[in-house]
Amino acid sequence: MTEPLTSEERDRRVEQYASAPGRLRETLAGVPPEAMKWLPEPGEFSVHEIVCHCADSETNAYCRIRYLLTEKKAVIVGYDPDMWAREFDYANHPLDAALATVEAVRGNTAPMLRRLPDEAWTKEGTHSESGRYTASDWLRIYSEHLEEHIEQINRTVDAWRSQ
Repeated sequence: MTEPLTSEERDRRVEQYASAPGRLRETLAGVPPEAMKWLPEPGEFSVHEIVCHCADSETNAYCRIRYLLTEKKAVIVGYDPDMWAREFDYANHPLDAALATVEAVRGNTAPMLRRLPDEAWTKEGTHSESGRYTASDWLRIYSEHLEEHIEQINRTVDAWRSQ
């Protein structure tokens, strides 16, 4: 994907990664109950489904970074989030369990990330959809992932309010 991160950028991204579940929880606290399962458009996720997607994404991320750091020739498998939402019935999955998963996974991963030596961030594997994939690539993606979905939740609630 891209070049290695500087140690300052890496530290900033690790802290962003670690603190994002709190921002997600704060954002959800402001969502009216009636808006939680509202669909902005056919085929788009509700706020409830976004959180369930985040839980599954985080569990994938948890494994991905560990495989990258420990396996020779790690293979990172892509998945179809829309299919997961349908097949795992996100609309009826317990929201509290999904949010707790996000918090627990990041709570367990952030301390490990903070302890990694500089050389760990250059470890690489192959992503089944995008090719070469390094630990730095992983951090770029997942330090932004919850932020992007927090924005998506805010857009969804704004659309719900304006209907």
